[in-house]
Amino acid sequence: MDQIFDKLQAVSDRYDELNELISDPEVIADTQRFMKLSKEEGGLRETVETYHHYQDVSTALDEDQELLQEKLDDDMTEMVKGEIADLEKEKAELEQKLKILLIPTDPNDEKNIIMEIHGAAGGDEASLFAADLYNMYVKYAEMQGWQVEIIDEADTEVGGFKEIVLMITGNKVYSKLKYENGAHRVQRVPETESAGRVHTSTATVGVMPEEEDVDIDIDPADIRTDVYRSSGAGGQHINKTSSAVRMTHLPTGIVVAMQDERSQQQNRAKAMTVLRARVYDYYKQQEEDEYNAQRKSAVGTGDRSERIRTYNFPQNRVTDHRIGLTLNKLDKVLAGDLNEIIDALIISDQAEKLEHLNDADA
Repeated sequence: MDQIFDKLQAVSDRYDELNELISDPEVIADTQRFMKLSKEEGGLRETVETYHHYQDVSTALDEDQELLQEKLDDDMTEMVKGEIADLEKEKAELEQKLKILLIPTDPNDEKNIIMEIHGAAGGDEASLFAADLYNMYVKYAEMQGWQVEIIDEADTEVGGFKEIVLMITGNKVYSKLKYENGAHRVQRVPETESAGRVHTSTATVGVMPEEEDVDIDIDPADIRTDVYRSSGAGGQHINKTSSAVRMTHLPTGIVVAMQDERSQQQNRAKAMTVLRARVYDYYKQQEEDEYNAQRKSAVGTGDRSERIRTYNFPQNRVTDHRIGLTLNKLDKVLAGDLNEIIDALIISDQAEKLEHLNDADA
């Protein structure tokens, strides 16, 4: 635990420093800096308070153990031994809690997300499954009190989606939905299947944190922007103006096209939001690929080509392959009840990171 105590003391020292800074009139006058430091202070508060509680329990335990060395009557000895047993149990629980609190947090956890759902293998059935996933995430977002905005969509004649791009905003959206990144498989009898055979189709889900200017620096010279006339509904307005926008990030070849909005300026803003997230995701994925080449992650956020979950309609079953979790309530999951799956993924991720922390301390 020595290395862990060193980290805890460093956190405690930083917490004290932050409290001094946010009391400084100059810092208070700088609203942006004050908010940033206050957020950091709030993020450390639980760890520091738990650490101080741990120190108090350790001190009380040492005092009781010293007391046992003195000449005590039988009743007092039993009482002190009882206190020691309770304190040792509490100390062990606090040690475990402190280890979890020291697990590095994902800097993107607080962010909103851009989610892309694509119908993959399976033609029309894959596009219909993409629509099912879209509805599932919308319902889950509503349960969380989040807001969902459709940024772009390409629907199919059968009522599904070749692709749909969403912006989901709210409290800690990325922290929960980052585990949805990957290939989702459905097994069911399509409505068009007269023989009643079960077909297998897939859809892919991409989850990217919304990136602001400060998060990733994209050189404007690396972006080629083309404007053109929008296609589809819109009447005379569509025919008269070049409001659609296509942005290409030249170093990566990433292309974003946007034509949903009436004005070119609105389409530019939305296209830039998506492009920034995709470029960030591209470079982040490269870093993760390098890391996973050295050590395969049990959960991670999932490679987009990796099958992460199967939705079996005939047996009303959903299975998350990363952690071996199977639930026989597919109907509820598709209705937005994702809490049990997401909570299990978070716990598995924490357990793996805790193992790394223990290995480092060994």
